[in-house]
Amino acid sequence: MVEGKFDFWQDHSDEYLEMAFKAGSRETALNPDGYGKRTGDCGDTVEIFIFESQGKMEWISYATDGCMNTDACANTVIRMAQGKSIGEGWEITPEHVIEYLKTLQPEKHHCAELTVGAFYRALNDLSTSGNSRANQGQTTS
Repeated sequence: MVEGKFDFWQDHSDEYLEMAFKAGSRETALNPDGYGKRTGDCGDTVEIFIFESQGKMEWISYATDGCMNTDACANTVIRMAQGKSIGEGWEITPEHVIEYLKTLQPEKHHCAELTVGAFYRALNDLSTSGNSRANQGQTTS
């Protein structure tokens, strides 16, 4: 990369590009087993929806009004968490997301923190509420 000039397609890692453009997990879900939402200082909001089966996070999706960096971070969290136990989910950190993406620019690290924060809220909801989700996690967007 030339100092001061960032070429999006050439300078981003394959991992970042894949996660930024992946659309399959971007979906609002009704009545998830675990739901978390956070809005960052930047104004971006991330919602995480977790469905659990036999102690594993069977299906996870997200919704955001944020930027491509937030999409990349949300997809990375889902990739890291899908099929894992709730306990393993708590081990995912913003640093893990940043490391996986390789080229998330330092001024965008808050996107990883925002996404992992929403994920932690969904894990907490799942842990404290079990499967008794009555109209939780519904959004109108």
